[in-house]
Amino acid sequence: MRSQEEKRVVIIGAGIIGCAVALQLARRGYRTVNIDKNPDVGYGSTSNSCAIVRFSFSTLDGVMLAFEGLHYWTDWANFLGTSDERGLASFIQCGHLMLKIDDTDRRQVTEFYEKLGIRYEEWDRAKIRERLPIFDMHSYFPPKPVDDPAFFADPIREIAGGVFTPDAGYIGDPQLATHNLRRAVEAAGGIFLLNRRVVGVARHTGRVSGVVLAGDEVLAATVVVNAAGPHSAAVNELAGVHTGMAVKTRALRREVHHLLPPEGFDFERCGVMTSDTDAGVYFRPGVGNKITLGSTDPACDEKTWVADADQFNREITEHQWIAQVYRLAKRIPDLPIPNKASGVVDLYDVSDDWIPIYDRSDLPGFYMAIGTSGHQFKNAGAVGTLMADLIEACEEGQNHDDEPVQHRLRYTGRTLNLGAFSRLRTLNRNSSFSVRG
Repeated sequence: MRSQEEKRVVIIGAGIIGCAVALQLARRGYRTVNIDKNPDVGYGSTSNSCAIVRFSFSTLDGVMLAFEGLHYWTDWANFLGTSDERGLASFIQCGHLMLKIDDTDRRQVTEFYEKLGIRYEEWDRAKIRERLPIFDMHSYFPPKPVDDPAFFADPIREIAGGVFTPDAGYIGDPQLATHNLRRAVEAAGGIFLLNRRVVGVARHTGRVSGVVLAGDEVLAATVVVNAAGPHSAAVNELAGVHTGMAVKTRALRREVHHLLPPEGFDFERCGVMTSDTDAGVYFRPGVGNKITLGSTDPACDEKTWVADADQFNREITEHQWIAQVYRLAKRIPDLPIPNKASGVVDLYDVSDDWIPIYDRSDLPGFYMAIGTSGHQFKNAGAVGTLMADLIEACEEGQNHDDEPVQHRLRYTGRTLNLGAFSRLRTLNRNSSFSVRG
C-alpha cells in the first residue's frame, strides 16, 4: 500500500465531476487538492447545467451508469454524510417523457430499461393530452431550420406517443449540489485552491509529478486527474497525452433558453421533463414556473466549436433563440414568446462520440474524467466512485488498457466494464452523437 505521503492527488477542476472524484479519493485516504480558476466550486459550465437526471442513453453502459447515478441523488444526504450551511440541493422528481416519432422510436432504450429493471410507462397520445393538454400531437420530423419554407408547412401526421420514466427529474440548483460536495470533501480532509490556474503538468522519471500553477509554483502530486470540463483538451495538451488518444474532446458552445408556459398552466408543478427529437428540442420545468429549453442537436443545425474555452460569445444569439423557441412553439402552440431573449450560454466538453472518457492516460499517474458536459451531471456521484476504483487499480499495477477494470456499482450492484469509456476505443457507432449520449 502507498504511504500517506505518496497518496497526494491534484484534481484539475472543481465542477460537479471534479468534486465528486475528490470526495471518493479523500474518503479512501488520499490527500486531495482541487484547483480551479474560478472563485468557487461549480462556477464553470456546471453552474449552467440543466442538471437533468434521466436514463435515456443510446448504449447499455450509458443507461446502466445513469440509473446508478439516480440513486446518489435519492440518497443525497446520507451519501454526503455532512451538512452544508447553504442547505442541500433538491432533486425534483418530475419524470421524463420521451416523445416517439413513430412506433419503432425509443425501442432500443426500452429494451435497455427492461434488461436493467428500470420502471417506464408507454403513453399514447390520449395519455399525453390528459397529462399535458398544452402539447400539440403533430409530428414535425425531421427538424428543419426556421428559414426553410417547409418549417411552417402544415403537418400531415401525428407522433406515436411517448415513453415515460417516473423516477427521472432534475436538480434545482446545480451549483449548490457542487457546494454540497465541497463540504463533504473538506470533511474528509480535501482542500481547494480557487482563483488559481494550471499552466503546466510536471513529470519526473516518466511519470506525472504534479502541476505548475501560474506564477511558476509547482504543486507536487503522485496522481493528477483532469476534470477540467471544456478546458480538458488544453490540459491534455499540457500533459502531452492527447496524441495517445483515439477519442479526444473539444469545447462546444451551447445556448439554453428560459420561457414562461402558456397562461393558466402550472408547468413547474404539472410539467414533465421532455425529450422531443421530433421537434429537435428538450425542455424541463424550472423554479418560478419557467420552461428551460435546449437543443437535441438536429442534423440541420451547425455546431459552434470553440478553440479557446476562455474566449467565446456569451450572449444569446438571435438565430439560436428563434430556432429553439419556434421549435418548442410547434409542440406548445400557446407558448408566449417574449420580445427579449432570456437564458444562459456556456460550453460543453464533448468527446468525438459524445460518450465520456473515464480513463488513465499514456502518462503514468495522469487520469481523465472528461467529455462529460451536457449529460453527465446526473452521474457525478457514480463517476466519483468509478474513477476512484480505476485510479486505485491502475496505481496498484493493473493494466487497464489490456484488462479493463470491472467496476461494481454501489447501489444497483451491477458490474460496469470501464473499458467502455476508454480513450483508446473506436468511435461507438451506437451513440446518438448528440447531447442524448
